[in-house]
Amino acid sequence: MAPPPQKKRVVIVGAGAAGMSCAEQLSQHPDRFDVTLIESQGYCGGQAFSIPIDEKKYGASWMNQGVQGGSWIYHHTFHMFKERGRQAEPVDLEVSFGKGDKFWTNCFPTKLVEKHQREIKRFKWAMKIMRWFEVFFALIPIKVSLKMFFFSEEFINYMIYPSLALFLGTGNATPDLPSIMMERLYTSPTYGMWYPVDDKSLSSRKPPMVVFPEKTKFYTDWQHALEERGVKVRLNTEVVSVSERSSKRVKIMVRGRRPQPDGHNPNGADQDLPEHEEEYDELVICTLADTAKNMLGKKARWIEKRVLGVPKWSDDVTVTHNDAEYMRKWYTVDFPPETAVSKLGDRDESERYHDGKTAFNPMYLIKQNPGDPRKLEMCFDCSAFQYQLNQGKPFEDHVFQTIFLNTKHKKYWSKDEIKKDKIIREDWWHQLCHGWTHYLGCVPWMWLLQGKKRVRYAAAWTLVNAHELAVVSGMAAAYSLGASYPEELENDDFALLCFRLYLLLDHKTWYKKGSHRD
Repeated sequence: MAPPPQKKRVVIVGAGAAGMSCAEQLSQHPDRFDVTLIESQGYCGGQAFSIPIDEKKYGASWMNQGVQGGSWIYHHTFHMFKERGRQAEPVDLEVSFGKGDKFWTNCFPTKLVEKHQREIKRFKWAMKIMRWFEVFFALIPIKVSLKMFFFSEEFINYMIYPSLALFLGTGNATPDLPSIMMERLYTSPTYGMWYPVDDKSLSSRKPPMVVFPEKTKFYTDWQHALEERGVKVRLNTEVVSVSERSSKRVKIMVRGRRPQPDGHNPNGADQDLPEHEEEYDELVICTLADTAKNMLGKKARWIEKRVLGVPKWSDDVTVTHNDAEYMRKWYTVDFPPETAVSKLGDRDESERYHDGKTAFNPMYLIKQNPGDPRKLEMCFDCSAFQYQLNQGKPFEDHVFQTIFLNTKHKKYWSKDEIKKDKIIREDWWHQLCHGWTHYLGCVPWMWLLQGKKRVRYAAAWTLVNAHELAVVSGMAAAYSLGASYPEELENDDFALLCFRLYLLLDHKTWYKKGSHRD
């Protein structure tokens, strides 16, 4: 009798959405894979986690931090929620951009919208041109393409950039995005959260979004499910470096971390703890690109050094607080009768004006920093956005998350104006800047890195910084190792198309239905 085939020993570094999704698919084949999932923090979920808050004051005992929600096109994310018996909740997004004579919203027209009627109409035409010549405009930075159509600085800075930064999460890097991302946001019936362009109001619809369930509980339940299927989940453990890699095996140097009470272990700490070496057949790196590059060190191939060195990063800080006075000073949080208008040209806007006057409840807000309107500050009114907090509390009892972008632009921050006794928590993030160089020098070349010398990569940065992309990338890495793709998603035409396109782009492999099934 022939001996049973030896299991492939796979180590996944990083237990965020990508790493968890990769482990999920590999764990469906316990006869083929021996899976180890290593995470330097004390929890699973990466940038998606929940924090405790005062239930009596705010209406709930928890709120999501980092990743809060997304789009209805997140089919792979919804699949993972369903597997854990959870679901995302719908919300129609209301936004508030700017203040005073620079304020506008998707809820009702304002004087700023009225002022730029001709440019709004021209913008709709420009988006059609970009759609027709998409190949030409694909990698041209937004700041260049908008100037090609002679839009004014005020229109660009106060209307277009905020609307893009909102959905793409690109902050101060928005001007350097490739124009195709702007064009798709306004012209695509599938991906376009601002589709279609309103030729009088620019954006007059409330985009349907979803708010995620309690993330820490979701990821903890997911962790336990993986462990029940034999995955070895090792939290508070850091992969320091790759010590050896060849066509046959990969070795890594590992050390423990000192667990912190909230599970968030500081970067660069615990270097006094001992390291030891471990050997595996395959390595899947589900960390940020610069972390992956540092981990590979001298074992990185020349092309890995080049490609992984292309992404640019921004260090941002989110301040979770309850300072209503700060919010009223810098953001438009109430209906402003002095700037709202009830008519745009020959179009009657009295119904939207009345709705705004009686029920304006902005969830996502943006402030242009004095001195440079392209330097943004972004904020969530979580009590309006997150379903468990939406309890009709007075504004003074709302929870806000204000995001101060890029420490290089710290001189524009007003962070110190938030009252210290109103701050609930501060969290720092190392975020991807989606510049055009990322889509020229990194994304198209990831396939040259995948699977070489037993190393693969899965993370949102391999395409665009979104929870859904992280999940898809993890599934793709697992598939490239021989795991199957979920049958439920295979029967979802849109999900299947997204997976096929990502797999083709990042792994140069076309998915065939039913492949890799037992």
